[in-house]
Amino acid sequence: MTKDEITEILAKPYSQQLLNGPEPARLAYTGIDGDPRAIPIGFWTEGEQILMATVPKAAKVAALRKNPRVALTIDKGAFPPKVLLLRGTAEVELVQGVPDGYLEAGHKVMTDEQYPEWEAGVKGLYDQMAVITVTLTWAKLLDFETTIPKAVEDLIQEKSAS
Repeated sequence: MTKDEITEILAKPYSQQLLNGPEPARLAYTGIDGDPRAIPIGFWTEGEQILMATVPKAAKVAALRKNPRVALTIDKGAFPPKVLLLRGTAEVELVQGVPDGYLEAGHKVMTDEQYPEWEAGVKGLYDQMAVITVTLTWAKLLDFETTIPKAVEDLIQEKSAS
């Protein structure tokens, strides 16, 4: 998939709602033991990259350094479903303090009243964080209005041909 195709998908209104909304991403990666993992995680975007931050000694940090291939999904649980499917390559970088993007991602899921106490707690806890930056190689939006899964599309065509 080309960068322009990814840009086009990310620019769609439903994609923007999912990228900027309160829903966490679900990050799928391969653990150090070779078994698959999928975890919910807060995120932010910078251009066409998806970023997350975590404890430097988190198991996912070591796993992503060993095998950087990842998949993410961001979705709304309402009907009709809205699902942004992403694949890419992760890079991990240690940074001092707490990244602004991490604070912004946290603010998406709490009230303005809750935020100051949470922010103070986070800044007091982390001397450094591991920032995971995912460079996208593939994207697909399923909005179940204009796009549906390929297998469902094929089934509809098969049934309408009979």
